[in-house]
Amino acid sequence: MTDRAALAAFLRTRREVLQPEDVGLPRGRRRRTAGLRREEVAALCDMSVDYYGRLEQPRGPRPSEQMLAALARGLGLSLEERDHLYRLGGHAVPRRVRGEDHVDPGMMRILDRLEDTPALVMDHLGRTLRQTRPAVALLGDATVYTGQTRSAHYRWFTDPASRLIRPESEHAEQSRLMVADLHNAYTREGRDSRVAELVDALIEESPEFAGIWQQRPVLGPSCASQRFLHPQLGMLELHCQTLVDPVQAQRLVVYTTTPGTASDTEVRLLSLLPDRLSQGGAVHGR
Repeated sequence: MTDRAALAAFLRTRREVLQPEDVGLPRGRRRRTAGLRREEVAALCDMSVDYYGRLEQPRGPRPSEQMLAALARGLGLSLEERDHLYRLGGHAVPRRVRGEDHVDPGMMRILDRLEDTPALVMDHLGRTLRQTRPAVALLGDATVYTGQTRSAHYRWFTDPASRLIRPESEHAEQSRLMVADLHNAYTREGRDSRVAELVDALIEESPEFAGIWQQRPVLGPSCASQRFLHPQLGMLELHCQTLVDPVQAQRLVVYTTTPGTASDTEVRLLSLLPDRLSQGGAVHGR
């Protein structure tokens, strides 16, 4: 059963402790509301203001699992808070899966503060979960894919267009890094995992992947500079830094440039460019 009163109180308290800057919104000069406004939460959760308002009053309908998932994402709930939200909503707690799409709130807060920087959160399967707008302009929107194609590793070995973002002279090394990244995840996750399913699919579909996989390549600890061929800005040389969440098997990747270089000047223009479809082609964080 849905505990509407407790659900309303929980949503209200979480809304009131969130600040606009926590979710990338401007504060404005006339803000009197403690925390976020209801209409701001509704927009973050992709639901109507009326629907969200009825949940807080409380007189709304029993929220579906999809609505609860949207609320958890929009309010930046931790996994424990998300589970509590599901219980209040009268639904079973989602099974926790390593590497699921739920991004840690702390990692999301960092990402939200990087609005002028190419940055993204991705998981151990090479799936991009969140991106800043400059990252979309640089790498394309990698969140639009479904199934195995969500993985940049899968696209690299099955879709030739995904390689256009990298200089051809670096394709062989990039392939080795892609395989090594998956091999590292496979070693941790084991035979009965989604990583193993991805590896099996790539072995069957890509002779190149299968050949490199047999060599069992291992990644080094460093994150070397990477070169990208942008269709409008040309060749860009970027450096990446990573923040790893081992519990969720996710990493936050931030791309930077050396001050004073041509790439530094060009990357500043990314926020002004239109979004484009992803071409994949990067072992982010490596």
